[in-house]
Amino acid sequence: MRVYIIRRLLLTILVMFLASLMVFFLIRLIPGSIVDLMVSQYEFYTEMDVAAVEKSMGLDVPIPTQYGRWIGVVPQADGSFRGIFQGDLGISLWTREPVAEEIWARLPVTIELSIIALMVALLIALPVGIYSAIRQDTWGDYIGRSFAILCIAVPSFWLATMVIVFPSIWWGYMPPITSIPFTEDPIGNLRMFVLPGVVLGMSLAGMTMRMTRSMLLEVLRQDYIRTAWAKGLREWVVVVRHALKNALIPVITLVGLQVPVLIGGSVIIEEIFCLPGLGRLIVDATTQRDYTMVSGVLLFFGGLTVLINLVVDLTYGFLDPRIQYG
Repeated sequence: MRVYIIRRLLLTILVMFLASLMVFFLIRLIPGSIVDLMVSQYEFYTEMDVAAVEKSMGLDVPIPTQYGRWIGVVPQADGSFRGIFQGDLGISLWTREPVAEEIWARLPVTIELSIIALMVALLIALPVGIYSAIRQDTWGDYIGRSFAILCIAVPSFWLATMVIVFPSIWWGYMPPITSIPFTEDPIGNLRMFVLPGVVLGMSLAGMTMRMTRSMLLEVLRQDYIRTAWAKGLREWVVVVRHALKNALIPVITLVGLQVPVLIGGSVIIEEIFCLPGLGRLIVDATTQRDYTMVSGVLLFFGGLTVLINLVVDLTYGFLDPRIQYG
């Protein structure tokens, strides 16, 4: 187990290096620059003004040098080393605030939204998927499979728009758009997050539902399950204690792979429901061409995704003792 974890951590370093290259250079391919946006706020400006702004932001050096300064292998203009290797995600080019502080300030919103979405997905997918498997080819199975396909087919951004537009037209109701910390008003906080969490969890619920049904059907056809039936065990004992545990291994893999989907979905959902999370921060920073902010947030998301997938891989050994890590 220890050797496996060390190998995965070493591989994580390579993955994070490649991710840092992508998030740093791709944002700079977007037409326009932050300097153009800043100087365009003034009616009159000169080339000297543009050069001064670029120098103050460290954008007057070649892009490879900017990357080296960002990760902390090339000295800054003052000769110091500050960057990713030193645990510093940089300073926002627009607000001049540390990127790490902005991330930690908005992270609770995104985490709460993702947890609610994941809970909604599992609370819908597991019972419906299990029922569809043990009642194969019945009306309940057909309804469950149709519902799963509907969840997959309906885009979350469209569903989010509909649940805002139609209730406001029919009943004059609008979801809360003012951020309420959980510590101040738990009920008001949950009212703000339940609706976007349900919308975000629907697409994940559809895929998880179909995977649960397929894998449970496969496990129920195994010889040891037939032996359990032959021993006269009750249905819930056979399904829950003997079949479900092995059937959940691919389901957990799917849930782990859906973490980037939750992150990507949160970008859209937070913008639609006016949630001040990391997704909305990325949208605002991209619009402002705040290179440091976008790169820092995306790198943080990348590291979080890699870490969650490592935890998912280690979970296999607890679900199936036959899986050994060497």
